[in-house]
Amino acid sequence: MNPKRSLIFVLLAAAFGVFDWSTLAVAEEVRAPTAMRVYFGTYTNGKSQGIYVSDLDLATGKLTEPQLAGEAKNPSFLAIDPAGKFLVAVNEISDLNGKPVGGVSSFAIDANSGKLKLLSQQPSGGAGPCHCTFDRTGKWILAANYGGGSCCVLPFDSEGKLGPMTGFSQHEGHGPDPGRQKEPHAHSINVSQDNRFAFCADLGLDKILVYKLTDAGKLEPNAPPFAATQPGGGPRHFAFHPNGKFAYACLEMTSAATAFSYDAEKGTLTELQTLSTLPAPTPGNSTAEVQVHPSGKFLYVSNRGHNSIAIFKIDEDGKLTATGHQGKDIKVPRNFAIEPTGKFALVANQAGDSVLVFRIDESTGMLEPTDQKIVVSAPVCVKMMPVR
Repeated sequence: MNPKRSLIFVLLAAAFGVFDWSTLAVAEEVRAPTAMRVYFGTYTNGKSQGIYVSDLDLATGKLTEPQLAGEAKNPSFLAIDPAGKFLVAVNEISDLNGKPVGGVSSFAIDANSGKLKLLSQQPSGGAGPCHCTFDRTGKWILAANYGGGSCCVLPFDSEGKLGPMTGFSQHEGHGPDPGRQKEPHAHSINVSQDNRFAFCADLGLDKILVYKLTDAGKLEPNAPPFAATQPGGGPRHFAFHPNGKFAYACLEMTSAATAFSYDAEKGTLTELQTLSTLPAPTPGNSTAEVQVHPSGKFLYVSNRGHNSIAIFKIDEDGKLTATGHQGKDIKVPRNFAIEPTGKFALVANQAGDSVLVFRIDESTGMLEPTDQKIVVSAPVCVKMMPVR
């Protein structure tokens, strides 16, 4: 086998946690993936019935016609386990089996068709769960409850089933905006590269709360227990730089991006810079997602209202330089994803009932429109894994 193709496969698979390094000796028997399997989380208060699946051709950027992968109620955010065998979705609801909480559901992935089979469901501990992620070992699911203002940890076993909650943290307090911040609103949760810390962005508190993630699936406040963001900014989503030295948050309410330096040993964030995601003030705009390009050279933030993806160059010191926007055919962009080779970005165009594919200029980071567009009703989240 071509050694270069073997290396590409290993890097792609390792990036998505689906490569068993014990098989490195027989890597010549496999081929580099030419496609990614893409799952779309949605809101189901319209035409959508749950989670949809499509395949992305890594050479052309073409998406296959989406198919219903599995029925679910408001599976707004998704996570794929490190082994690539299971998918987990939050059920963004406020009433589960008569209790004022949302749900977290797990599914088995059919390796051939991409279809999903429901395996288990557990309560999330609070209303309106809107984000979830696996820890680096694949043994724990962490979820953020927007309505409940809390975050939780659920065990995940080798058969893809969720167990009762092991860790939970109820946030307390409020922010300066009485309309949006009279109470906590946990909006996302992410795990550090070394699996020691969890970072929960709370829109209602203007804080990125930092927890120690224990081997028993507990959340213990770090010291200090949070990093403050711009007052009234409303931190929403959070992303680490590939080098592990920097991190970034999008502020929903003030349409801004904040760059942090990160001390991996202490689990602490120090603000470097906060700047607008807009070229000019845009009433009613709010940000939704933040992503770092796999090269570590560029940062992207979605603007709802301005209806664009803001593009930034990441400098060597982690700070940002605004370089432009792409808004062609975008209508209320939510989550978006960049495939691991860094050539294409897939944007969940919520109000446009579609997913758009943009080609990324790898020298400038700019997004170039393509003719690739598929119909998905109210898409919210985009997650992908190599087609095996």
